[in-house]
Amino acid sequence: MTVKRPVSRSLARAFFSIVLLSVFTCAIALLTLASSQRDAEAINIAGSLRMQSYRLGYEMQRASPELQKHRQSWQQTLSAPALQKLDRWYVPDNVKQRYQQLHLAWQEMDRQIAKGDAAWYQTHIQDFVGRIDAFVLALQHYTEHKIQLVILISLAGGLGILLLALITLRGIRRQVVAPLNHLVEASERIEQGDFSTPVPNTHLPNELGQLSRAFNHMSAELHSLYRSLEHSVAEKTQHLNEAHQQLEMLFKCSQALNTGQIDSHCFRHILQIVHEYTQMSYLELRTSDDWQLCEGSEQEALKMQNLPVLMQDTLYGELRWQSETGTVPVPLMKSVATMLGRGLYFNQAQKHYQQLLLMEERATIARELHDSLAQVLSYLRIQLTLLKHAVPEENAPAQTIISDFSRELNNAWHQLRELLTTFRLTLNHANLPGALQESLDSLQSQTQARLILDCRLSSLALDAQKQVHLLQIVREAVLNAIKHAQASEITVSCVTSTDGTHSVNIRDNGIGIGEASEPPGHYGLNIMRERAGRLGGTLHFSQPPNGGTQVSVTFRTPMSLAGK
Repeated sequence: MTVKRPVSRSLARAFFSIVLLSVFTCAIALLTLASSQRDAEAINIAGSLRMQSYRLGYEMQRASPELQKHRQSWQQTLSAPALQKLDRWYVPDNVKQRYQQLHLAWQEMDRQIAKGDAAWYQTHIQDFVGRIDAFVLALQHYTEHKIQLVILISLAGGLGILLLALITLRGIRRQVVAPLNHLVEASERIEQGDFSTPVPNTHLPNELGQLSRAFNHMSAELHSLYRSLEHSVAEKTQHLNEAHQQLEMLFKCSQALNTGQIDSHCFRHILQIVHEYTQMSYLELRTSDDWQLCEGSEQEALKMQNLPVLMQDTLYGELRWQSETGTVPVPLMKSVATMLGRGLYFNQAQKHYQQLLLMEERATIARELHDSLAQVLSYLRIQLTLLKHAVPEENAPAQTIISDFSRELNNAWHQLRELLTTFRLTLNHANLPGALQESLDSLQSQTQARLILDCRLSSLALDAQKQVHLLQIVREAVLNAIKHAQASEITVSCVTSTDGTHSVNIRDNGIGIGEASEPPGHYGLNIMRERAGRLGGTLHFSQPPNGGTQVSVTFRTPMSLAGK
């Protein structure tokens, strides 16, 4: 559609008129200022003639040889280029007359100077200086007049421009300003989300009328797009907030595992973080050795969801949760399960490394005992055998002492062998059930009795040092049952009660134990009690009602409080 009266053409005419008036005003002002370029120099030169005149009178009285030189200097000053420019058509007649009169007066003064008539010069010097002052004053008035002229021209031009601008603004106010105001108001309403009020200036014959019609059409289109975009932005914002919270949660979980010692406190902290961020009803970590950590309360009415806790294709447990809203993202829980699997893997790796250090230390002690005490006992057995052959059999008291000595020496030798075997115990499993099964498998070859293991105590409940103590107690109790109980079945059970107390029971169906003491020179039971004390618990011996013997170790650890 063709615009009948474009706004651009009207504005162009107005701007061209304003520019033309501005150029005209500036040109006149610049020409006036150009004519004043050397006015200040002319005033300074004319003013210097006064001092030079007095200096000439002084030198005439002294008959100075510089008098001729200063006469020429005065003449050159009077004929300076800045003063010669005063002979122009635009210079006022008053200035020209003053300059000519000064020339004539100087000619007379110069003749008197040439005659050397100092008295005459002194008599007329004041009148001559008055002519110079009158000339300087005329130059000053001339310069001030030009400055006033520039000011008047500038004011007139400014007023003309202002008047033209007012006329232009008044002319386009109805055709430009009012429609633009309507467009601005409509824009503000659109900014506030109100697309229902159209622009009323669609009838105008200029660009603003066409713009109003296009604006109304655009407003209708924006109304549809804005609502759609608003919905999309709300969804994206919600997703970003959820992603930010998930990243923050995973970061805190990662920090919980970034410790020197990974234990059940770390896993408890991770479950607390996940439970707090996801607002789920119930969250539980169940390890492969039946160790459980949970947050919240399990509800039978809610569906239980679960994920395997894996690390390098090895199953370490299961992550289970319940949510009333059912909005917990499965990928997020997979990340949590992966993090927990990595933590369990490193927990076992740390514990296995600590066990290796303990086994190496115990193997070193075993080597020292073998190289020292075992050699001494072997030497004593040989010497005792030689002594027994050297003493006659008729010497009954001596033979009795030798027999007692030999029996105790053999007992010491066997106990040393058992101690060396204990010190040389090796563990190839970092988790407690695997280590116990490995220990029982090594003892199965020494007995016809059936060895049974029921371990529901997680390795997370013990550190490497305490786990070794517990293994030694179980091994010593099973060895005692093998040697003395005459049992057909020996059972080792490890459980954790609801209050966090751990119990390890070694039970046999043999002849039963009498008094829970050992003869002099035997220290196995005392060592077991000491190990139980290092676990923070106690060791008990009892006889079940259906026969046999039961050795019980009961203890609590700070970590047991984190699980159930």
